[in-house]
Amino acid sequence: METVQFISITPEKLQNAIIEGLRTQIENLILLSQKKEQNEYLTRLDVAKLFQIDVSSVHNWTKKGILQSYQIGGRVYYKLTEVENSIIKLKK
Repeated sequence: METVQFISITPEKLQNAIIEGLRTQIENLILLSQKKEQNEYLTRLDVAKLFQIDVSSVHNWTKKGILQSYQIGGRVYYKLTEVENSIIKLKK
């Protein structure tokens, strides 16, 4: 481990530098997560793995309207955000 010495820096300047560095990293993470959410598509197999179910169950949920599917070139996709939003909270 290397030793770092701070010369000619006040505790306030060091604190501000750390805060600014963290702020930049958090903003980058937020932007990255928003981009992923907008473009993340799942196949039927991906959805089945996510819920640990059979692909036929994914097909049945789609037929029942529980999941919304999208098609391009003969392939079926699901939006991750819509799949997550389809989960219903149970009342106790």
